[in-house]
Amino acid sequence: MDLAIRLDSDAPVPLHRQVYEELRRAILTGRLSKGKRIPSTRALAKSLGISRTTVTVAYEQLLSEGYLETTVGSGTFVCCQLPDELLNSAAINSFHKESHPPVQLSNYGAILANTEIPYYQEPNLPISFRYGQPSIDQFPLKLWRKLLSRHCSANLDWLNYPTDAGGYQPLREAIACYLSRSRAVQCEPDQIIITSGSQQALDLVTRLLIAPGDGIALEEPGYPGARYTFLTQGAKLYPVAVDESGLVIEKLTNYSKKSLKLIYVTPSHQFPTGAVLSLPRRLELLVWAKKMGIMIIEDDYDSEYRYGERPIPGLQGLDHSNSVLYIGTFSKMLFPSLRIGYLVVPQHLVSLLTRAKWLTDRHSPLLEQKVLVDFLNEGHLESYIRRMRTHYNQLRQILVQTLKTYFDQRVTILGEKAGIHLMVRLKTKLSDEEIIHRAAEVGVSMVTAQPYYLKNKPKGEFIFGYAQLSSAQIQEGIGKLALAIVE
Repeated sequence: MDLAIRLDSDAPVPLHRQVYEELRRAILTGRLSKGKRIPSTRALAKSLGISRTTVTVAYEQLLSEGYLETTVGSGTFVCCQLPDELLNSAAINSFHKESHPPVQLSNYGAILANTEIPYYQEPNLPISFRYGQPSIDQFPLKLWRKLLSRHCSANLDWLNYPTDAGGYQPLREAIACYLSRSRAVQCEPDQIIITSGSQQALDLVTRLLIAPGDGIALEEPGYPGARYTFLTQGAKLYPVAVDESGLVIEKLTNYSKKSLKLIYVTPSHQFPTGAVLSLPRRLELLVWAKKMGIMIIEDDYDSEYRYGERPIPGLQGLDHSNSVLYIGTFSKMLFPSLRIGYLVVPQHLVSLLTRAKWLTDRHSPLLEQKVLVDFLNEGHLESYIRRMRTHYNQLRQILVQTLKTYFDQRVTILGEKAGIHLMVRLKTKLSDEEIIHRAAEVGVSMVTAQPYYLKNKPKGEFIFGYAQLSSAQIQEGIGKLALAIVE
């Protein structure tokens, strides 16, 4: 094992002392963790290009002070119990301050440092209504493994750098065909850029089109991942109200003189309310955007799952002025760790966004792209979606009925006709924090909708994800919740 140590042969401090200080620092800061084996004196001396005697002197000093210990026949290890006086928190903090002067952050870094971004931490509770996760238990793992094996054994080109940062060409062709059939999206394969999910697509678009001070209109409530991406780029955010028919276009036009540069919408299944942007409003939005010279980001994150209603064509398919940037992802359809999404852009932005993608991470994983090509072209994706639509619909009906059974007139359910979550309004005098706390006490994890509002944050609104639960878990969870928040 090589160990990176900085030595200066011209310094007045002897080399053995430098080795000692570097190793001690590595131990105190945790770079060398307790119980970790370190290189032998011979190996470290060879790695550093110094004499073994120099390293031996440093090791002996660390052994005598209780930092290192030796085991005959096994080697030298960092002690599991370090000297108490050297673990004094004040001393370590002082050391850090002396060794790491304040860093001058960029505008992005400064905004990020001063923006509170809530990271969702999954509570370790028996029943979780966390949203956004598909049912991984239902995924055809045997089929996926077969497709993986097919491409792993065919050749080794997937181990190398792909030739196109925009994505594997056969996958772009397959996605173009799929979107044309299922979402009425009009595009050529070269207008599709493969990304590591919808979040990277948002980041690329924002960095290329938004300068500090530019305005972005977005739904209220809305997807926080988009909001924080916009904020860290220095954008000014203008929330626009949402009703049962989606974005209220009349409210949007109030911002016409506020230098809007982008509009961010989730028209096919508004997040988190579940509203669907009506066809008249879609057309009105496109006409207004063209008139104002404003681009639209259409985030079509889970439009595949609709229940009992005909799907409305994607906004991009109705656009005739190259005003729409269309974002999709396979993470919600298949499984979250599959970090493959796509961005459909007007022809004049293809080259620029492809270069931005290349600078960001060169390319998306090629093996998974190859597997997705087969999954799409052989009909597995659409077959899987049909099966999962039936499965999710059953769970949705159970959740809706159970909520009504236990809460009756005290519950209002939104967005029950699409997606894999519901937004629910509970009539209660309890605060959201108290409801979450009481639910947790009986083993149920809840998610409040308050973080998804930019301004006025109503109480009593919650998001119920159900895709990863069984029918029995849904009924048990709602029953326990109802008993826990009885006033």
